[in-house]
Amino acid sequence: MKLAIGCDEAACDLKEVIKGHLLTQGHEVHDFGTFDGEPVLYPDVGIKLAEAVADGTFERGILLCGTGIGMAITANKVAGIRAALCHDTYSAERAQRSNDAQIITLGARVIGTELAKTIVDHYLTSSFDGGNSAAKIERIAAYESRSDLSRD
Repeated sequence: MKLAIGCDEAACDLKEVIKGHLLTQGHEVHDFGTFDGEPVLYPDVGIKLAEAVADGTFERGILLCGTGIGMAITANKVAGIRAALCHDTYSAERAQRSNDAQIITLGARVIGTELAKTIVDHYLTSSFDGGNSAAKIERIAAYESRSDLSRD
């Protein structure tokens, strides 16, 4: 799978662990940074990654920061993106199966490395179920574009 990964300075170490894990599984991984412990404006990293996922350059993305919250908020500002904050395997699975999330976010100060790898694995091996969730995803897209909101 062609994946994008990015982080702020709080999550550099975890990003490297996850990137290595993904590469050993045969994924193609593009790193949007940051690459050291120097402070960055995480929205800059998050927006660039989310735009690259939204335009189809990458199939899915993983964003990391201290809590995962800031990156989730940031990525969700990009039209067409559904980013989900995940701190457990069930949420990671449901992010994809129910919400067709193209990006997950993780908090390096909230979860450990082994759990992070397992969360990523659950996310990447899950696929969108459609069904009742399809209408909900369509509704989110309609709100986002402010079109066809007359349907109840």
